[in-house]
Amino acid sequence: MKRIVSFFLLVCAALQLTAQGKQILSSKFSKEQLRKVLVPQATWQPFPRLADRNGWARADQAMMKATLEEAEKWVHYSWPSVPATKSLNIERNGNRSEYEAISFEKRRVLGTLLMAEVAEHKGRFIDPVIDGVYSICEETFWGSPAHLPKSKELSGLMDVSQPFVELFSAETAAFLSWVDYFLGDELDKVSPQIRKRIYSEVNYRIFQPLLTKPHGWMASNANGRRPNNWNPWICSNWLNAALLLERDEAKRTDHVYKILQVLDEFLTPYPQDGGCDEGPGYWGAAAASLYDNIAMLNQATEGAFKYVYDDEKIKNMARFIYRAQISEKYFLDFADADPQPNPDGDMIYRFGKDIRDADMVRFGAYYRRPEPGRISSSHYFRNFYSLFIQDEYSQATKGLPLPQDVWLPDIQVMIARDVAGSSKGFFVAAKGGNNDESHNHNDIGNYIVYYDGFPLLIDVGRGSYTAKTFSNRRYEIWFNCSNYHNEPTINGVDQLAGARFKASDVAYKKDASSAQLSLNIAAAYPDSAGVQSWQRAIRLNRGKNVEIRDVLSLRKTHSITHHIMTCYPAEVGKAGELTIHYAPKGAAAKDFVIKYNASQLRPSVEKVPLATPEDKGILEKWGDNIYRINFEAINPKANDKIDFTVAAK
Repeated sequence: MKRIVSFFLLVCAALQLTAQGKQILSSKFSKEQLRKVLVPQATWQPFPRLADRNGWARADQAMMKATLEEAEKWVHYSWPSVPATKSLNIERNGNRSEYEAISFEKRRVLGTLLMAEVAEHKGRFIDPVIDGVYSICEETFWGSPAHLPKSKELSGLMDVSQPFVELFSAETAAFLSWVDYFLGDELDKVSPQIRKRIYSEVNYRIFQPLLTKPHGWMASNANGRRPNNWNPWICSNWLNAALLLERDEAKRTDHVYKILQVLDEFLTPYPQDGGCDEGPGYWGAAAASLYDNIAMLNQATEGAFKYVYDDEKIKNMARFIYRAQISEKYFLDFADADPQPNPDGDMIYRFGKDIRDADMVRFGAYYRRPEPGRISSSHYFRNFYSLFIQDEYSQATKGLPLPQDVWLPDIQVMIARDVAGSSKGFFVAAKGGNNDESHNHNDIGNYIVYYDGFPLLIDVGRGSYTAKTFSNRRYEIWFNCSNYHNEPTINGVDQLAGARFKASDVAYKKDASSAQLSLNIAAAYPDSAGVQSWQRAIRLNRGKNVEIRDVLSLRKTHSITHHIMTCYPAEVGKAGELTIHYAPKGAAAKDFVIKYNASQLRPSVEKVPLATPEDKGILEKWGDNIYRINFEAINPKANDKIDFTVAAK
């Protein structure tokens, strides 16, 4: 009996440890314990107060000077209103950029003026800041109309009686909270109504809704899809505002306690391999925003959350950004990612230091850039951290890890290159996964091929966001669909969106001479495609070529077309060869050949027209040179093998 009881206690203890391990943030402290470890709002100083000029003397003076020079342009800024008709555009014509251009600029200007006053401390920027605060407080909605719930009742305009919190409303709260923190005493000299207005607006628009109403980004949805970057990104700004602005310590603790729970809803189901299915561009607001939360929690608790940096999942989430790198400028751009995301070196450097990853530290240092003085309208608080790391940051060893092989089994992504630590030669990435990933494209079995760090066979990535992008018409946009990825169209049918459309039989292998991902993509297609099995293998033969082999079994067959995307002109050459005229800016032109069975496939090349509002982003990233190569089966068979080889001519 004692043995049974002991065993039962051991099992209970193990289960408790497992649960704690899963809830890494919220299980550490009870609410009462959390209140005790939080530094009180009245005494908390994450950065020097305005009057602490010795403290600000330790900040990077070049950055401060650049900010002052930028702020000079905005001293007499005429703070615009945001017309209702700009908000209505999201329903009338799908345009979100006109509204956001006004909104984002106002926040950038406010943040710049605030930093300039902190740098100079002569009162020159106080009145412009006050005008900015009131202009923003008088806005009907702090967010983007693209994020409004889709309903006839709203139709593009915010219901001010029912506030809810999305990305940019949370960002706005953080901007105003930093104004209060740095300039509070100066504002009170002008009028106590200014800080009172800041708190009143933030409390009504942000604090009360977040504590009392469920928001979709806080947890997995009804279909089981886990939260995306909205969760930690919003939480980071919510945390800023709560820690800085809330003077009631009980309420302040309530906010932080709930933030920890919400963050665990993001962290717990996150892949153990750290893979970001939203891509490197969104990593800066996903894993990186989680880091923003942890960094500020450690400041607010004198290091009570440093244990998080020892967690292997956290370390993997951090490392994804350099594991997903192709070359100095290019990164993986599966789904809605950008091929050139412009990494935030300052934040990456700090993250790397905190997890004690030398490669990540070198990587972050590599992307240190001279400070332009112009801030972003997002992640505003990162600017303050950057001001105080520049001495060591500028002297840090710089370098790009460029690992030779990466396998992320949870998101089923393979990354391989010819030479470790170099962008020379071939680079290949391929993916499995499912078609219900965040910012999803229908792309199971897709692959990309780069050479000498420049694109050859591409994933187009995303274009400009419009009302259509995140609506039920998302897959009317061509670059979200499988037939504009490196995928087959089977019996006239393409892949569909949804969690049940996924890869199976996924296997990865590598050795000194090769790396290969194989997977069955049959389940990515609906039954109407008639696919029993479609086993695909993408193989890098280091220093030689890239091979794609499809072994298929169909229940019916009347047509098969393989699609391959490139950003260079291509032409059909002699039988069995199609030539791509690779000519990247900054590298020598070179012809590559895709070899195929000429008795089996008939190739053709089409230039993709870029004329829709969504195509604007494609033009910005790639220029007007997207080509689709189509290999049509001449006599399609129910059971067949189809091979392609990509090599230099």
